[in-house]
Amino acid sequence: MQFYSTNHKSENVGLEEAIFRGLPQDNGLYMPVAINPMSDDFFAKIDRMSFREISYEVSKRIIGDSVPHSVLREIVETAINFDTPLVQVEDDMYCLELFHGPSHAFKDFGARFMARLMSFYLQKTHKEINILVATSGDTGGAVALGFLNQPGINVTILYPSGMVSNIQEKQLTTLGGNITAIEIKGTFDDCQKLVKQAFLDSELTKKKNLSSANSINIARLIPQSFYYYYAYSKLKAKGKPVSFSIPSGNFGNLTAGLIAKRMGLPVEKFVASTNVNNVIPEYLETGKFNPRPSVSTLSNAMDVGNPSNFARMAALYENNVDKIREDVEGYYFTDEQTKEALAKVYAESHYIMCPHTAVAYLGLKAHMDKKTKKESGVFLGTAHPAKFMDVIQEDIASHIVLPASLKVAMAKEKKSIQMAPDFRLLKDFLLK
Repeated sequence: MQFYSTNHKSENVGLEEAIFRGLPQDNGLYMPVAINPMSDDFFAKIDRMSFREISYEVSKRIIGDSVPHSVLREIVETAINFDTPLVQVEDDMYCLELFHGPSHAFKDFGARFMARLMSFYLQKTHKEINILVATSGDTGGAVALGFLNQPGINVTILYPSGMVSNIQEKQLTTLGGNITAIEIKGTFDDCQKLVKQAFLDSELTKKKNLSSANSINIARLIPQSFYYYYAYSKLKAKGKPVSFSIPSGNFGNLTAGLIAKRMGLPVEKFVASTNVNNVIPEYLETGKFNPRPSVSTLSNAMDVGNPSNFARMAALYENNVDKIREDVEGYYFTDEQTKEALAKVYAESHYIMCPHTAVAYLGLKAHMDKKTKKESGVFLGTAHPAKFMDVIQEDIASHIVLPASLKVAMAKEKKSIQMAPDFRLLKDFLLK
């Protein structure tokens, strides 16, 4: 499998170079040269396949012969070794719970798959790499736990000071070992900008062998496409069209879904659900992409004012907003609306959501209220509500059971390095 840059100024590369380089030299993002559809036979039997079986078949179609199939099967089976329940919340509305992995966030799928894929290549070359990643919340914990003590891999995580939840911060600042946390005195956009600057700095990339674990890395997107197929497999027997609502920040999760649709997954509509950082819903309405500084909200992992994966979305649809609108619609919601949704769903269904999941619920509700025909609607549950007990209404939060692993993290001492959003400071630190 070959990958091209969305800026079309760098040469095509194979999978190994794409995942270790992270960003092409022309500052684009890697995308598959060809997106081949799954077979009719695959969709005919998908409702009789396990999540791992589905994931293996999809990854094999995307990756091709870049990894031996026996190795790829082992990567899938060891990376995705936790449950992914599809829970009915209302009539025709289901939450796909993606938060039952080690960090209790959907990013466990991408981080664990990517860590094992990198380890396969590193075992052959005996090289050491340095993972540099920016997080607006959940990426940090997932990457930290996914790469913890993986041989030949060091991880540096940048996160915005005071803009992640207490539990999120503890997850990425208490592990030690090969994990280092840098607390940036700025926003997630500042963190993301620093990471991109690092990958474009020839001295750094030459001396430190940098790679990324953000959704800018194509290895993160591949496994994030798996659960769309799985949700469809669970709803196929109902015989209704299926739509998905995705709580969106950097838009890697939605892009993975769009790739799945391009591979033949029968999705009626994708709903881009955001908080007031509504760059993509605005783009879908006006046709103009207008990135701007992010605004802090309850759904902090979605506080992104310049979503990187927009470049991939645009590339998939040849920069044609009308084509994107055929598959995607967008809605955005305030913190007040998010709180109201948390309270409403708990009162009516006794179901507790995290703020990000609540935004996805609102987006799906808005979509389905417009429809005249019956659909099965799925909204993605991207994080365990326990990770946001400090922002969820107290009367709801009191009913949340804290998972054992999060109790352990909360009891540990935070260790981070504070830094201004100055690339010279980050570069000096990494070189030392």
